[in-house]
Amino acid sequence: MLRRKFLILLAALVCASLALPAPAAQKNKKDKEVPTTGAVRGRVKVAQGASASGVEVTVHQGEEEVARATTDAKGDFEVRGLRPGTYRLTFRKTGLQVGRLIDVEVVAGRTVNFKDKLHLGVDEGSIAHLRGSVFTAAGLSVPGARVEVARVLADGSVKKLDSRVTNVTGSFAFRLPPEAGHYRVTAKAGDAEPVTQDVHVDGAQIYRVALSLKPAAK
Repeated sequence: MLRRKFLILLAALVCASLALPAPAAQKNKKDKEVPTTGAVRGRVKVAQGASASGVEVTVHQGEEEVARATTDAKGDFEVRGLRPGTYRLTFRKTGLQVGRLIDVEVVAGRTVNFKDKLHLGVDEGSIAHLRGSVFTAAGLSVPGARVEVARVLADGSVKKLDSRVTNVTGSFAFRLPPEAGHYRVTAKAGDAEPVTQDVHVDGAQIYRVALSLKPAAK
C-alpha cells in the first residue's frame, strides 16, 4: 500500500514538472524584428551670404504629402519612418530658389544619404538688394573700403551679417531677406572715421545708400 502511494505521488510530481513554464530565457526569446521603414537624410548648401537653416523640406509620394522637416543651422535634415517606395522631395525658403529631388527610392531598414549634393541658389526676384557707394568728404570714390551690414534687433542690439570690400568704383552690394527689418551699414577706410547709415527693408526691391567718410579727428 505504501509502495502504491509512493508511486502515485512520484507520478504526480513528474506531471507537475512537465506543466511548469519554460525558463525565462526561452520564454522571452524572440525573433529579430524586421524593419518596415526607411529614411532620407542630407545637407542643403546655399548661396554665399544666405543661411542654410530653416529650409522647409516636404516629402511627397505621388500627389500626397507624407512628411515634412526643416534644416538645422548646418543645413542638415532627416526624414524617418518612410515606407518602401519612390518619393519626391521639395526644398523651399524665402529668398532661395526652389530645389527638388525626384525618384528617391526608399528601402526598408536603410537610409538614403544625399550628403551635400543639393545647392539652392539665390532667387533674385524674391530678395532685397542693398547697394551703395563709399565716397571721401570731397566726393571721390573710395575703392577697397570695408563695408559691413548688421541687423538692428528689437532690443536695440546689433547682429553682424556680412561684409564686403568696395570695388574700383567704390561700390558694394548685399542681398537681404525681404521680410521687414532694420539694418545698419558701416564703412571704414584707412584713417578716416567710420560712417554708418540705417536702412529699413520692407520688401523685395533695391535699396541704395551713399556713405561719405570724414577725415580722422586730429
